[in-house]
Amino acid sequence: MRKLALSDEILLSIQQPARYIGGEVNMCRKDPKGKIRFCMCFPDVYEIGMSHLGIQILYDMFNKKEDVYCERVYSPWMDLDAIMREKHIPLFSMETQDPIKNFDFLGITLQYEMCYTNILQILDLSQIPLHAKDRTWDDPIVIGGGPCALNPEPIAEFFDIFYIGEGETVYYELMDTYKESRKQGDSRETFLKKAARISGLYVPSLYTVEYHEDGTIKSFLPNCPEAPETVQRQIMMEMTDTFYPEKPLVPFIKVTQDRVVLEIMRGCIRGCRFCQAGMIYRPVREKKVERLKELAKQMLKSTGHEEISLSSLSSSDYRSLESLVRFLIEEFHGKGVNVSLPSLRIDAFSLDVMSKVQDVKKSSLTFAPEAGSQRLRDVINKGLTEEEIINGASEAFRGGWNRVKLYFMLGLPTETVEDMEGIALLSEKIAEKYYEIPKDQRVGKVQVVASTSFFVPKPFTPFQWARMCTKEEFLGKARVVNHKMKEMLNSKSLKYNWHEADVTVLEGVLARGDRRVGAVIEEAYKNGALYDAWSETFKNEIWMKAFETCGVDIDFYTTRERSLDEVFPWDFIDSGVTKEFLKREWLNSIKGTVTPNCRERCSGCGIRRFGGGVCYEDQN
Repeated sequence: MRKLALSDEILLSIQQPARYIGGEVNMCRKDPKGKIRFCMCFPDVYEIGMSHLGIQILYDMFNKKEDVYCERVYSPWMDLDAIMREKHIPLFSMETQDPIKNFDFLGITLQYEMCYTNILQILDLSQIPLHAKDRTWDDPIVIGGGPCALNPEPIAEFFDIFYIGEGETVYYELMDTYKESRKQGDSRETFLKKAARISGLYVPSLYTVEYHEDGTIKSFLPNCPEAPETVQRQIMMEMTDTFYPEKPLVPFIKVTQDRVVLEIMRGCIRGCRFCQAGMIYRPVREKKVERLKELAKQMLKSTGHEEISLSSLSSSDYRSLESLVRFLIEEFHGKGVNVSLPSLRIDAFSLDVMSKVQDVKKSSLTFAPEAGSQRLRDVINKGLTEEEIINGASEAFRGGWNRVKLYFMLGLPTETVEDMEGIALLSEKIAEKYYEIPKDQRVGKVQVVASTSFFVPKPFTPFQWARMCTKEEFLGKARVVNHKMKEMLNSKSLKYNWHEADVTVLEGVLARGDRRVGAVIEEAYKNGALYDAWSETFKNEIWMKAFETCGVDIDFYTTRERSLDEVFPWDFIDSGVTKEFLKREWLNSIKGTVTPNCRERCSGCGIRRFGGGVCYEDQN
């Protein structure tokens, strides 16, 4: 029987002790002796981390390798954090409850920028030196991967290695290299140089950055022959037969996504210019529908979940969607299994599919017009007309829905007051559509909830050159929308929410920052910043003080205009999509020119060289 790292006394004194004890359904149990020990970390609270599909996939993949034992760790919540510091309890894994500092690898998922102080919490509580340069073979190799690894520079000094891209490709090669390196008695530095030779692995210590007097990057070059000038993002081209957990972990407590998740495809054909995921996960690669049917049955049986969610960036673009949904409805009809269809586009939302889904259980509908006016939707290349949005909402109402969530962004390039007010006008038009339905056919009152996030320009998007708004500008835009909402005839049916502006500004710095931002992250952490993605724990004043102490100018990373020839901190990464394509799209956005989606016409983004996916569908 496992001995828990925390005493009963401690477990009884904290919130949700099940966050820390492991032992969940389908948890992997191995004898750790003689194995490479890899601890997978999601730097947020357990309920968030357990809902992350990427960790479930990698956990399953690593544990399929005989000589590797993959375990997990999540960020302790504030109550346990304080106790662990006071009692000097080292952070431990879920599976064996062993200290993280005794592992060979600590792999940290970089899902969003606002988790960066939690990364330092994980290292600190694990008693691992914060800076990679201070670590020895007595410490784990700290490796980061995920979307934020596409600009790893703000956190570069805290990591030994970054894995750039999709985890299914070269992790096994890294494990074999590590095993051989330890067998040969290599130094830690020698191993890191060997790792740098593996495609997709970036070792920050092997690169040197020089800056111009104005603060922009002069050069970013390897400082040893083992490190390549360009790091190639890893892409798993074969999706159907690759790793996928047939027996995913099932938590004892309710987590954010308490359901079976079927990843139906990766990538997106649409090319929205603000969307990093739509660019970096190219090309679109679909899973064969027969494999998905098998997985659905196996995963429901092995978990006991009562809901299946289809996961992708744009589920409507999965070519076998109707066939898959029809199978799920027929297979699980009368068994109380709900089918959830997120990421659907209004213009492709079939009334037939909607009615079949609602036969099982009604869910609220979420649409993302992103911008209030057609002009601005063309700027961002959303590829949706107002007519399609209104008709899609009308179909939904006639299908029996009466609650619609709409997602928009404020602060997009070229935005005007008319674009902002368009959010309220579009919400009103959608509400009006509901009242066109005869009264005896309506299901209660309609509610249209419009939510706006504030725009952050992300690396590897056409908008990476765009300036970002200040906190005051963002809040001014939200006031414009809020005021217009209240003027609407159906204002009682409309609800408006907006995101925190100060969090958005910080996210902008961390998203496009360079190595100099690392000092700010560390300073903020040491002064109490933690769980910055949570509004109740985010302390903006700590961050503002840290920028001041470190002499780092926020506006340099946010509101400053960037020239087309500026060297970005992430330019050493080849994401697959060329910088020339992104430049073309940036210039097209300023002109309001719409670029067709990948199935309509190839726009030469550069991803075709990978030899598969949507680029070659017409040849299959």
